[in-house]
Amino acid sequence: MSLSTALDSVARLVNFRRRKEDLARDAGDVAILGHDPESSSGVIPQLPADPPATPSRIASLAPLTEMLSAYLGPADIKRIKDAYRFSDEAHLGQFRSSGDAYISHPIAVAEICAGMKLDANAMMAALLHDVMEDQGIRKDVLIERFGAQVADLVDGLSKLDKIEFRDSQEAQAENFRKMLLAMSRDVRVILIKLADRLHNMRTLASLPPEKRRRIARETLEIYTPIAHRLGLNAMYRELQDLAFANLYPRRFEVLKKAILSARGNRREVVGKTLDAVRGALPAAGLKVDVFGREKTIYGVYRKMHERKLSFSQVLDVYGFRIVVPDHASCYLTLGALHALFRPVTGKFKDYIAIPKVNGYQSLHTTVLGPFGTPVEFQIRTQEMHRVAESGVAAHWLYRDTSESISEVQKNTHQWLQSLLDIQNQTGDSAEFLEHIKVDLFPDAVYVFTPKSKIITLPRGATPVDFAYQIHTAIGNTCIAAKINGQLSPLRTELQSGDVVEVVTSAESRPNPSWLNFVRTGRARSEIRHYLKTMKYEESVDLGARLLDQALKQIDHRYSELSDEDWQRVQYETGAKSKEELLADLGLGRRIPGVVARRFILSGLGGHSDDEGTQSPAPYPVLVSGTEGMSVMLAPCCRPIPGDALFGYIRRGYGLVVHTTDCPTAARLKSRDPERWVDSQWEPDLDRSRLFDVKLDVFLRNERGVLAKAAVEVSEAGSNISHVSMDDEAEEITLLHFMVQVADRAHLARVIRRLRRLSEVTKIVRVKS
Repeated sequence: MSLSTALDSVARLVNFRRRKEDLARDAGDVAILGHDPESSSGVIPQLPADPPATPSRIASLAPLTEMLSAYLGPADIKRIKDAYRFSDEAHLGQFRSSGDAYISHPIAVAEICAGMKLDANAMMAALLHDVMEDQGIRKDVLIERFGAQVADLVDGLSKLDKIEFRDSQEAQAENFRKMLLAMSRDVRVILIKLADRLHNMRTLASLPPEKRRRIARETLEIYTPIAHRLGLNAMYRELQDLAFANLYPRRFEVLKKAILSARGNRREVVGKTLDAVRGALPAAGLKVDVFGREKTIYGVYRKMHERKLSFSQVLDVYGFRIVVPDHASCYLTLGALHALFRPVTGKFKDYIAIPKVNGYQSLHTTVLGPFGTPVEFQIRTQEMHRVAESGVAAHWLYRDTSESISEVQKNTHQWLQSLLDIQNQTGDSAEFLEHIKVDLFPDAVYVFTPKSKIITLPRGATPVDFAYQIHTAIGNTCIAAKINGQLSPLRTELQSGDVVEVVTSAESRPNPSWLNFVRTGRARSEIRHYLKTMKYEESVDLGARLLDQALKQIDHRYSELSDEDWQRVQYETGAKSKEELLADLGLGRRIPGVVARRFILSGLGGHSDDEGTQSPAPYPVLVSGTEGMSVMLAPCCRPIPGDALFGYIRRGYGLVVHTTDCPTAARLKSRDPERWVDSQWEPDLDRSRLFDVKLDVFLRNERGVLAKAAVEVSEAGSNISHVSMDDEAEEITLLHFMVQVADRAHLARVIRRLRRLSEVTKIVRVKS
């Protein structure tokens, strides 16, 4: 920096500070970007960067002070002002991308928190939430100045910027993991974090488009569902629309205009409905408040997207909310509404008898209003309305803590504990984040145990999810399920009201295919945990076989390895044990040939390196097809006994076996030749084991041809596990068969039987 530039910066700083002091004398606690010269926080301010070209707007504490005065005492407000001065000083010279002084952001976050009527410690943490992350203020400084509780809240809100991560996904997962731990101790952490995210979303306009989309996607995937799960309905709706507007700006604008237009077109329907309800309910002796409710823009978009509807087909853009004095009035109001308008079958939900997992309670009903238009009504008490709008924050909003609000707190604690259980089972950050996203799925179904206990599961959950929700041991040993007394497949989607009974067997174990249909994070985590443990044992066995093959190539044997040889190679490779080294080989984390050379170089069996490389000979790895998860038959070429094989040691997966003529394998081998090993089928295979083969059968499009083909496959002693069809032309049909055969000879019999059909023109075994 030149001398003139430095002098200009100092002059700007002096002018800014003079301006701040003048404003402070006139308007109390006001900040542009400076600090209180009388503050004794001990934070040493640094020279600010050059101020932005656009002058910063003044960030005033006065509106926040007014909001706090409504529910906090003077002593608490004084502590909050002290935290504000500290934050103002710490962020001296820091600007937001919009050009505003950075202190405007903590103040805005604190105002959102004040709207939830959070206590003084939470308000102080909101003002200080970025001082550790952005300015390097140590936690012990905050403890000394503001107390341990405030420091813990700020620490829980700070990202893990000092740790190096492999990629942004791992960093995101670890930051969320830390926030989760802090949430489990104090739910105020997530309330402040949501307020922080809400203000950031409100001010995204100054960021580059790609960054806006990334932040919007993260908000939609994680923070919006959390707000919904905690019952923060107003915040949930605003976050949804803000994220949608930044992720898909054109779609947002088109829908926004369409809703504004529809608002005018449907005004007559809304007016007639309101008039009818406001006249009929008081006439029935019911004291109610009725007001309209409009679906969020993102809510309309999601309904259009999920149900493949046009905007004109989304009829429930507008609805009505009726607030009544007590529980009994909810059901009386429902009866009066159904007497006034005809209810739509299947569109009634009683969330009072069975509340949602976030504590939400209301009666929902859809009726045919004036002109035959479907209209939705939500009926609730004032207390239910508080919880519906504020959720877990109702504990701070309304001090007269009721039983229902206590239940919300209890459910939130149980949910956080379930996330901690998932975390304890999961070592991989990306996997943990995947489980969390699954668990934040907002919709829910309510099913019953045979003893009538209600179990809440995400929509699309299966009996396997139900089993793991009851207990891990039940999930691990389940073999079947009875739904409403009828035996049903484990992949059956559960519906609200189902009575589910799990059938278990001590010999049963989790199946990897369950991961394709389970919906809860807990079930997915438990299944993967079990499979990883089992896969480790299989990987140790495969690693021993791969190492034996590599040693045979250089005229040595696995049986020759002594304890001293293992100890030397473990030390050189950094492996903690013999089993870990073998598991790494089986999982593809180490190359067998490289490890074998290490044994030779360390003096295996008294041979020199030259002696150990004189007589290479092919010693393939034997494959049976029943090894489990450590050996996988490649899904591209689907090898069967009789095919020539070679294996690819895929990192983290084990041995993937391909046919030697597989096009996919040829491309992989050219890129990574050292990971390929010779393989062949074991001589004595279990002939009862069947293997999938994909066949494309071209045939003339005639009546009954599919049935004829199925009969020929069956006559050849094979099963058809899957079939689909493409129309090549008007005369020719292409059938995609997945048939099960024992070996190549069996496959040849199937193909010969199919060729007997006069309609068949061509048969191809698909290997790519």
